[in-house]
Amino acid sequence: MNITKEQIDELNAVVKVAINKEDYQDKVENILKDYRKQANIPGFRKGQVPMGLIKKQYGKAVLVDEVNKLLQDNLNKYLTEEKLDVLGNPLPKQQENFDWESDNLDFEFELGLAPSFDVQVKTKKAITQYKIVADKKMIEEQVERIQKQYGKLISKAEVGKMDEVTGTFTNEAEEIEHKTTIELDKIKSKKAVDALVGKKVGESVSLKTKGLFKEDYLLSSALGIDREKAEKLNIEVSFTIEEVNEREPATLDQELFDKLFGKDNVKSEKELKEKIKEDSEKQFEQQSDQKLLNDITEKLIDNTKFDLPADFLRKWIQISGENPLSDDEAKEEFEKSEKGLRYQLIEGKIIKENDLQVQMDELKEFSKGFIKSQMAQYGHLDPQEEELENIAMRVMSNQDEVKRLSEQLMSQKLLDFYKEKANLKVKEVTYDDFVKEAYS
Repeated sequence: MNITKEQIDELNAVVKVAINKEDYQDKVENILKDYRKQANIPGFRKGQVPMGLIKKQYGKAVLVDEVNKLLQDNLNKYLTEEKLDVLGNPLPKQQENFDWESDNLDFEFELGLAPSFDVQVKTKKAITQYKIVADKKMIEEQVERIQKQYGKLISKAEVGKMDEVTGTFTNEAEEIEHKTTIELDKIKSKKAVDALVGKKVGESVSLKTKGLFKEDYLLSSALGIDREKAEKLNIEVSFTIEEVNEREPATLDQELFDKLFGKDNVKSEKELKEKIKEDSEKQFEQQSDQKLLNDITEKLIDNTKFDLPADFLRKWIQISGENPLSDDEAKEEFEKSEKGLRYQLIEGKIIKENDLQVQMDELKEFSKGFIKSQMAQYGHLDPQEEELENIAMRVMSNQDEVKRLSEQLMSQKLLDFYKEKANLKVKEVTYDDFVKEAYS
C-alpha cells in the first residue's frame, strides 16, 4: 500500500491511496474459507461447497468490505502521522469505470485543511465587563418578598387592594375553567382592581384579559392556558371569588433568619440585607460572565481573519448528514454554521497555545463544587468530604456527564484566561440597567 498527498492550495489537498492485491488477499481468502465452512447451499453438504461458488456469491462483497477497512484504518493513521489538521472528514472522489477486479486499486480523497492564523486576545478597543450590583431598591424588594412569602394568611370577608384572592376563571367559548390565586398588587388594570375591591366570597366579576397583569406571563398561569394563546387573547372572563386572604408580613426575627440561612448565620436585619446583596451579586456574576464570554467571542470572530475551504465544506455538509442535501441547502447550512466553525478553530488554537486542557483531577474537583452547590439548594449546606467523593465518582463514571462537565470547566478556564489577558473595562450597573444596556 502506498499513500501520497498532492497539495492543491493552502486549504485543499488530495490524498491518493494505492492498494495492491497482496494488501488484502490473505484476509479475503481466510474470510471466504470461513464462509465455505458455514455455507448451507442446497445440493452440497455443509463445508463441501466448491470455493468457486463461494467466491461467486460472496467474493466481491468481502473484497469491498476488507478494502474499505484497510482504507479507513490506514488513511486515519496517515493523517495522524503526517499531523494534518483536517476539517470535516476526507471525501472520496468519484472515479468512472472503477474496476474491483483489478489487482491494483487506486483511490483518491479530498481534504479540507484548517487554515493558519494568529489570534490576538487583547483588542485595541476595550470590551465592557459588567459588574452588576444589588441596589437599595432591589434589596428592599427582596426583604418584602421574604416577609410576604413567610408571612401569615388572615382570612377576610371581602377583597382589599393588597389581598390574595382565590377563585375560578371561566369563559365557555374559549373552554376556560381554571381555579387559581391572584395577588391584587400584580394586577395592572385599574378597572380590574376597582371591580374586585369590596367584593365578597361567592360574588363574580367580569375582567378583560388584555393588559390584566403587570407581567404578561401571569395571564397564562391564571387562566390555565399556554403562553402563545394567552399572548393573543383579548376577551372577557368571569372570575368567581372563593376565598380572600390578607398576608401579614413575617417579623424579621432570629427565628426567620435561622429558617432562611441556618442557625445564627444571620443575626440582624442589617446582616440579612448584606446577605441578600452578597447572594444576589453572586447570581448576577453568572449573567455578566456569560455576557462577557459572548462579547469576547464576537470580537475574536470579527478580528481574526482567515479563509476556509468553503467549497470542500459545502460538499462535506451536503453528503455527511442522514439525508443528502441539495446545493442550495448545503450552502445555507454552511452559512449558518460558518461563524461557529470559525470560533471553534480560534478557541482550539487558544486552548492549545496556552495549555488550557482539562485534567481529570481538576475535573473531579470541579464536579465536587457543582455537587456541593446543588446540595446547598436543598438545604444540605455542609456535606462531608466522603459523601462528595462518592457522588463525584458516580458522576465521573457517566460519560455524558463527564463530557458536559468538561465543557463547563473549559468554558470557565477560557473565561478566566480572557479576564486576565483581554482588554477589559469594568462598569458597575444595577440589574435593570444591565438588562437595558446589554440586551436592548
